[in-house]
Amino acid sequence: MEAEQIIQGECLEVLAGLPERSVDLVFADPPYNLQLGGDLHRPDNSRVDAVDDAWDRFDSFEAYDRFTRAWLAACRRVLKDDGAIWVIGSYHNIFRVGAAVQDLGFWILNDVVWRKTNPMPNFKGTRFANAHETLIWAAKSREQRRYTFNYDALKVANDDLQMRSDWTLPLCTGEERLKDASGQKVHPTQKPEALLHRVLLASTRPGDLVLDPFFGTGTTGAAAKRLGRRFIGIEREAAYVEAARARIAAVVPTPDEHLDVTRSKKNDPRIPFGMLLEAGLLRPGDELYCPKGRPARVRADGSLVAGALSGSIHKLGAMFDQAPACNGWTYWRLKTDRGFAPSTPCAKRSAKG
Repeated sequence: MEAEQIIQGECLEVLAGLPERSVDLVFADPPYNLQLGGDLHRPDNSRVDAVDDAWDRFDSFEAYDRFTRAWLAACRRVLKDDGAIWVIGSYHNIFRVGAAVQDLGFWILNDVVWRKTNPMPNFKGTRFANAHETLIWAAKSREQRRYTFNYDALKVANDDLQMRSDWTLPLCTGEERLKDASGQKVHPTQKPEALLHRVLLASTRPGDLVLDPFFGTGTTGAAAKRLGRRFIGIEREAAYVEAARARIAAVVPTPDEHLDVTRSKKNDPRIPFGMLLEAGLLRPGDELYCPKGRPARVRADGSLVAGALSGSIHKLGAMFDQAPACNGWTYWRLKTDRGFAPSTPCAKRSAKG
């Protein structure tokens, strides 16, 4: 499949033509159904450039719900079984969308609050300033055992602190905001590329295929191209498609050698302890030592024995410490001519052949 596809058309019609189980991730920024009534003005009587486009208007909540369930179901069909979806919205729609996400069989992993550093004030002074939007991150199904989450990469990006579910990022402003020839915004709700960078860094790998069924002016595509991901963008409005094509054409992709990120040890190759004996790295009768220096002998099947106690490296380690569980790979030590060393390097050597 092509690395870059921008398809002009109605999202439901285009989604129906995409192959089943072909997409790694969906990012959706659907109409919010803002239900605005009348013009909004600042204290100086200047008019606020609010979202009043036809694509954001629905006749009723019921009509909006039908549309929401239809596009979510279509996206679920094209998602791979280990895929996931992100949906962003405001208080106007995100609760209705969240209910549909759950009803259709997705499994919510997190809700993320995007806290805007520069939100629009509430000019009438009748409500709190609306300073955030909500993203829902969901796996395709509850039974799904695997989905991409680059936990360690996000932790490194966050100065070695675990990334939280509240993200503080500015609105799309300045040079990033696309303007037409008259200086007006091309799209009223253009999202900042920083937001999509974090989403894609968190939940995709280089080469993955990302689908955005409400492509707008192409923020998802710009971030995907920069990060070495493929993408399909679906957009109805011709003006947005034209702007997206020009924008993405100007993006310089990151060289492949710089796309790798900090990987989790959970993704390292795993082998049974018994393979160390099969490879000759350990022999029956060899001794391993717990952190307190208590020895256990290796048996031919890879189990350990110490007096009347026996079991796997994990089970015996838990017995020694009277703990509910133990990581035997990091618990047991080998005695070498330089003292004690973790047994893990043996596993790494055998994994490399």
